Amino acid sequence: MKAVCWNGANDVRVETVPDPKIINPRDAVIKITTTAICGSDLHLYNGYVPTMEKGDILGHEMMGEVVEIGSAVKNLNIGDRVVVPFPIACGNCWYCQHDFWSLCDNSNPNAWLAEKFMGYSPSGIFGYSHMLGGYAGGQAQYARVPFADTGLFKIPDGLTDEQVVFLTDIFPTGYMAADNCNIQPGDIVAVWGCGPVAQFTIKSAYLLGAERVIAIDRIPERLQMAKDQGKAEILNYEEVDVGEALKEMTGGRGPDACIDAVGLEAHGTGLEGVYDEVKQAVRLETDRPHVLRQVMIDCRKGGHVSIPGVYVGVVDKIPMGAAMNKALVFKMGQTHVHKYLNTLLDHIQNGRIDPSFVITHRLPLDEAPRGYEIFRDKKENCIKVVLKP
Repeated sequence: MKAVCWNGANDVRVETVPDPKIINPRDAVIKITTTAICGSDLHLYNGYVPTMEKGDILGHEMMGEVVEIGSAVKNLNIGDRVVVPFPIACGNCWYCQHDFWSLCDNSNPNAWLAEKFMGYSPSGIFGYSHMLGGYAGGQAQYARVPFADTGLFKIPDGLTDEQVVFLTDIFPTGYMAADNCNIQPGDIVAVWGCGPVAQFTIKSAYLLGAERVIAIDRIPERLQMAKDQGKAEILNYEEVDVGEALKEMTGGRGPDACIDAVGLEAHGTGLEGVYDEVKQAVRLETDRPHVLRQVMIDCRKGGHVSIPGVYVGVVDKIPMGAAMNKALVFKMGQTHVHKYLNTLLDHIQNGRIDPSFVITHRLPLDEAPRGYEIFRDKKENCIKVVLKP
C-alpha cells in the first residue's frame, strides 16, 4: 500500500510499504477513505518530537471502512464505516474506566521510554513517535487499529466523511479545551491561535454557553474564519498589545478563561521571541512557550487556563508567581476523545455544527508532501488539509 512516511525533519514522502495485518485478536484493519494533516503533525515534520524513526508512517486523523477484524472483536462487522480516535485505549484499565482515555495504561508498548521523559506514560498514539508506541499512522491506504472493539466508532448513514472525520481529533480537542474552562453563562473566553483546533475551540465555547469569545492570531485568513465561522471577536497580535486590548475589552478584569491552542512552536515577539528561538535551536529549551506565558499573565484572577496546544519537553521563564498568586486553575492534556464522541455526533446530526467548515484543501495521498509544506508555511490560505487515499 501507499503511505506517508517520515524521513527526517522537513522530509515526508509517499512510499510503498507492507499492508497492515491482524496481530492481536482485538485488532481490526480499515481501508482509509479520508485522513488529514494535523497541526500536531507539523511538530513531527519540523523535527521537534523525539524518538521518530526513518520510515515511520504518519497520521492520527483517519476514518474508513472495516475490511478485517480479529477473532475477539464482536461489536464490528466487515463494511462498517468508522472513525478512529487518535489516542489508543484498551477500555479496561483504571484510566479508561474513569474516562481518561488518552492516559490508558495498556496501549503504549514503549511505556518505559515515555516514563523516562514524563514519569508515567500516556496512551499510545497513532503515527506519533516511538515514545508513544511506534504505531503506524493513518495517512495511508490501510491501517491496523488495536483494541478495535473500544477504539472504532461507528458512523450512522447520512453523514459525509468530511462532516465526521474530525471526530478523530480536532473537534473533540477543541471541545475538551473549552470544557476544561468550566464555562458559566456570561463568561468571556480568549483563545490564542486560530488554527484548526482553535476554530473548534471557539465554536465549542459557544456551544458550552460562553457569552463572548476573543480570538488571537496574526494570519489574516485564520482570523477571518474565526470571525465569520466562529463569530469571535478578533485581535491581530502584530497590530495590538494583546494584554492591554483584553483588559479594555473586559472592563479591566480580564478574560474568565484563556486557552493556549498554539503549543510548542509559538511565535514570540521582541527579545522574548528571540530568546526562545535561540534556546530551542540549541536544545536548551525544547518548546517555545510564548503563548503559555501570555495566557497566565492575561487571565483574570481566579480564572481558568486550558492548554490543548501540544508541549513535548521543558520550557523556560514561566511566570509561576503570577499563576499562584492569581489562583489560576489549570487543565490540559491529550484529548480523551472517546468521552466526547456521542455528544459531538449529536451536535453534528442536529445541525448545530458542520465540522467541514475548516477544510481549505483536499488533496490525493500522493500530494501529501505538498500538503505538509503549504500547511506549515501557511501558503495558499491553507488552514486544514484532508487527504483522499
